[in-house]
Amino acid sequence: MNFLIASVSAEPHIDHAPFILAGVLLSIIAIYLASKIGGELVNKLGLPPVLGELIAGVIVGISALKIIIFPESGTDGTDSLIMMVLQSTGGLPASEVTEVFAQISEVVLVLAELGVIILLFEIGLESDLKQLMGVGVQALVVAVIGVVLPFVAGTVGLIFIFGMPTIPSIFAGAALTATSIGITSRVLSELGKLTTTEGQIILGAAVTDDVLGIIILAVVASLAKTGTVDLTNLLVLILSAIGFLGGAILLGKFVNKVYVSLASGLKTRGEIITPALIFAFSMAYLGNAIHLEGILGSFAAGLVLDETDQRNELQKQVVPVADLLVPIFFVTVGAKTNIGVLNPTIEANREGLIIAAFLIMVAIIGKLATGLGAFGKPGINRLAIGIGMIPRGEVGLVFAGIGSSSGILSESLNAAIVAMVIVTTFVAPPMLRLAFGTDSDSVDVELASKES
Repeated sequence: MNFLIASVSAEPHIDHAPFILAGVLLSIIAIYLASKIGGELVNKLGLPPVLGELIAGVIVGISALKIIIFPESGTDGTDSLIMMVLQSTGGLPASEVTEVFAQISEVVLVLAELGVIILLFEIGLESDLKQLMGVGVQALVVAVIGVVLPFVAGTVGLIFIFGMPTIPSIFAGAALTATSIGITSRVLSELGKLTTTEGQIILGAAVTDDVLGIIILAVVASLAKTGTVDLTNLLVLILSAIGFLGGAILLGKFVNKVYVSLASGLKTRGEIITPALIFAFSMAYLGNAIHLEGILGSFAAGLVLDETDQRNELQKQVVPVADLLVPIFFVTVGAKTNIGVLNPTIEANREGLIIAAFLIMVAIIGKLATGLGAFGKPGINRLAIGIGMIPRGEVGLVFAGIGSSSGILSESLNAAIVAMVIVTTFVAPPMLRLAFGTDSDSVDVELASKES
């Protein structure tokens, strides 16, 4: 007996730290390669690189190559290519694979969460607070229609047509609300329509859409944590989100003075970006502390710091940080998406396909209807306004990613939301070109005349 005890106690302890570091490094290498290759290929087609990152994530994820996979997909890591590499080249014992795999996954997911916080901080910096506060009545009406109609139609349809639980239905409905400013503004710029009445209404409404969408996201994500829909709790959450965002904006002048003073007094590297990130992360923490989402805090921080004198330099310095972390988020969203649940040859998957088709229909029709809000302007292109509001892009992926990581969404519903994001983002640019009736030659002429 003593011999057995001595043998057990003498068994060497395996230090997981080197394997975890190696696994995280391999994961980041795979993520960066996938995001860059996917983004470049999609960019050549004239589409947003974020779509390439998402599709690349699907390819390297659970649906295909299984390079970037996570325990939530039901795997123990034994089928992960990264874990196989660690076993064959790093000497990782087979008995330790599952535990090391779980810890590597945790680190990658934390990096992805930091990515989405930085993404919303960057979006806040790019959003003009004065434009946001001074958008015309038309842009506001367009934005409200574009949020309320898809949200209500999507949520009610999922509950009563498909019999889905309330909270996942609300979350999916919320994913239909936002509009991608980046995608729409890029297409409008390429068409030379950015400064037209239609272009200004679309951009003003898209900015408002994002704010309303982020508030909705903060509310539904907090509801998901409680697991119940309580009207009193819902009202408190909405008021908290609006109050939090409004309070941050009202305190903006004080924060700006402190920030400018700090940035001017610091003489070492990072004098502009470091205080800004401290503020962004502090606001994100505060958002979490009051049971809202951290992304609402980082977005508010971006809105506030956009009003400082250093905003242009700050925006430039945030870009490399975003380039470092944001692709991890988007590739991770794609990697966790099991598109196999939309395989029509499997009977059990057909409901997911029907749900995807329903969400796509609501997403497109719900935004096309926003053109009706552009009243009082004879001859205005209402169709172009509606189409300009269609793409969900990176904002829709934020919803899908948070819903997936929190366990709210089933595999089929998560895949259906991602399919909706992909379709709306792909169809909007060519539809917008058709709606404006502008071919490439006329665009070149218009742009050339502006430059001259």
